[in-house]
Amino acid sequence: MEVELLEATDRPERLICQAARNDYMEEFVGETAFDEVMASIEGDSLDERKETLINRLLDHGHFGPFEHPQATFAIKGISRSCMAQITRHRHVSFDVQSMRYVAFDDIDPAEVETGEMVVVPPSVSDPDWVGRNQQTGDVDEETAQRREELFEETIETAFESYQELLDLGLPPEDARFVLPIGSKVNMVMSMNPRMLMHVADMRAAADSQWEIRDMTERVLDLAAEWCPITFEYYEEEMKNRKNRLAP
Repeated sequence: MEVELLEATDRPERLICQAARNDYMEEFVGETAFDEVMASIEGDSLDERKETLINRLLDHGHFGPFEHPQATFAIKGISRSCMAQITRHRHVSFDVQSMRYVAFDDIDPAEVETGEMVVVPPSVSDPDWVGRNQQTGDVDEETAQRREELFEETIETAFESYQELLDLGLPPEDARFVLPIGSKVNMVMSMNPRMLMHVADMRAAADSQWEIRDMTERVLDLAAEWCPITFEYYEEEMKNRKNRLAP
């Protein structure tokens, strides 16, 4: 999996502060210098005042201003299973690589074995991996070896069948029906900081599925560089709270 920040609002936390201060100013924020907009906020410098205001907004649940900045992420090599989970968040915008128009021609079975075409769950090769609904992941060596072999054999058979169906003239949009839910796909998604905090509440939680948790943590790492005050506060004060942020 790879996650990249494609595009994002410049100076996002300045925008958050401008939007928030608009609610309580007589002057028109669009015609007022930013240092004047922030003059009544506690702090010795402009950066300190931004931190004061953003922390206050998050602490009091005033999330509206966090809907104005926008960030777009490119994600490479997630499973269709992960894609199905993240696209349930209807306030996020998505574009997903099509398996209807993109045919995976001339697939080398060796690539399937190395995970080039599918996401391989850690439990396939780790006999001690404990899933969400398991008490223990401990299995004997023979069982662990057999389930790894069976996983690889099943994936290889699926992609061989897919390739043969294409060779027999079946349209890619129909041949894809035999491909596994672990098939890799690329995706672009856009959201604002408020929505990302909501997604993280749900998908970076300890009880979320391992792949989408990994993806969300990578997005959060990039967001922490883009909106450092916001996501430092989120990580330290909000992430593990009992009441999750509503969309």
